[in-house]
Parts: sequence; structure tokens; C-alpha cells
Amino acid sequence: MMKKLNISLLLIVTCLFLAGLVIVNHNQAKADISQKTARQLLSAGEILPLEKITKLAKEIKPGKVLETELEQKKGILIYEVEILDAHSQVWEVKLDAKTGKLIKLELED
Repeated sequence: MMKKLNISLLLIVTCLFLAGLVIVNHNQAKADISQKTARQLLSAGEILPLEKITKLAKEIKPGKVLETELEQKKGILIYEVEILDAHSQVWEVKLDAKTGKLIKLELED
């Protein structure tokens, strides 16, 4: 009985440990960039200016820009621009921060 309890406890601890690793890895996969870092990246020519990004995003999905975030995902700098269209739908436009190339366009839930 004690051996079964120890094995069960070991299994539970292992599952919790692995779940913790998954959470840590998920958080490392997506990281917001601070304003200070963004200014440094802009000065170094590593990202496009916000004005250019919002213009590109609105060309892809016309509307009002609600929010813009600069994030790093899997080593790539990405601007995520939320746009409210004429039908009151919110769209997320993801653009490569260096080139402005469209990565993804999706309707928010």
C-alpha cells in the first residue's frame, strides 16, 4: 500500500513539475517589449516607427486603432495592432516589426 502511495505521489509531483515547465516555456515564448527597449530598437533600425506600422495596419484593415503592442515571439519582433472596423468588429493585425510584412490577420472574439 505504501509503495503504491509513493508511486502515485511521485506521479503527481512529476505532472505538476512538467506543467510548470510548460507554463515557463509559454511565458518565454511571448514577451512584451518595454518602451525603453523599443526606442533602442527603433534607433538601431531594428523596428519600424509606430506611425508606419499603424498606417500599414490600417491599409490592411481600415478602422480605428485601439491598441498597439510590440512583442517578441520565438525570437521575432512583432507589432500587434487592434483595429475597430466600421461594423464594430475588433481585428488583430500582426506585422513583422522590422519589415511591416503581414504575419496574421484575425477577428477577435
